[in-house]
Amino acid sequence: MSERLLPALSQFVIAQALADWRYFLAEQRPLDLSINLPISFLEDPKSFDYLCRQLPDDPAFAGLILEVDGSDITRGLAAARDFAKQARLRKVAISVDRLGSEWTALLQLRDFPFVEIKVEPELVAGCAYDRAKRTLCRHIVSAANQFGARTVAVGIENYADFFTARELGFDLVQGFLFAKPMGVQTFMRAIGRDLTNAV
Repeated sequence: MSERLLPALSQFVIAQALADWRYFLAEQRPLDLSINLPISFLEDPKSFDYLCRQLPDDPAFAGLILEVDGSDITRGLAAARDFAKQARLRKVAISVDRLGSEWTALLQLRDFPFVEIKVEPELVAGCAYDRAKRTLCRHIVSAANQFGARTVAVGIENYADFFTARELGFDLVQGFLFAKPMGVQTFMRAIGRDLTNAV
């Protein structure tokens, strides 16, 4: 994709996510909100002002998490840290997405302004039967805990990995074991079914 299209695409993603948030709020089901954005969004000085103008002025709005690729954060660390510190006051936080081989460099920072670390599937999938993966994940979770950042195990597709990720101390798990990506209305129907079945 052309770099010049990224600002417009980022703005579209933000607008769509906030429209979805308003839809969920109208349905009496406010949810945490996360979106993926490129590092170039954080590096553009105009982005922060644009984002702040879009945020809902509503007490129900708990905040927005921007998920940025871990390797991109490593390459653009100064911009990511500056953005994260500035955005914190406006209920916006940065999640390190797809943390992989660069985990040692990021987790050795003395000042870690990111609220979440999402560990990529290559390090999580199969962890139930792979001792090296379990050890690596345990190190990442331990380091994240020291920074007060929550951890997400991404790529959970079976119960063995799910239970192992929970035992390793991940705060959240994500993967096809629970559901594949879906549209807003399909998601609402799925939530309705789950609540009906639980009653």
